[in-house]
Amino acid sequence: MIISERIFKIMEEKGMTQLEFSAGTGIAQSTISDWKRKKTNPSAEKIMAICDVLDVSPFDILQDTIPGKGAGDVDFVIASKGTGEYEVVKKLEKLNKATKAEVVDYVKKVKNKK
Repeated sequence: MIISERIFKIMEEKGMTQLEFSAGTGIAQSTISDWKRKKTNPSAEKIMAICDVLDVSPFDILQDTIPGKGAGDVDFVIASKGTGEYEVVKKLEKLNKATKAEVVDYVKKVKNKK
């Protein structure tokens, strides 16, 4: 699935029209129609505006567009700077291999307690 197809799928799921999408993103309706008709993708600089209007993350838009990767096959995550998740990832990166493995094992055990 290409990015524009994923965008249209999300719009449909949310009951959003192309007119509403255009008004929210500031992207011309003709440009949006071109994505559908010509099977092209939006430019990279428009992705964040699209995400804001659709109330999704960039990953939500890209998840079905990565060849060989399904929604359950994520090999990367996005964490916003300044969040707790971001701080944990940054600290985890700095750990040595053995300590990192211990942390990962601990998280797995905590997850399994639910």
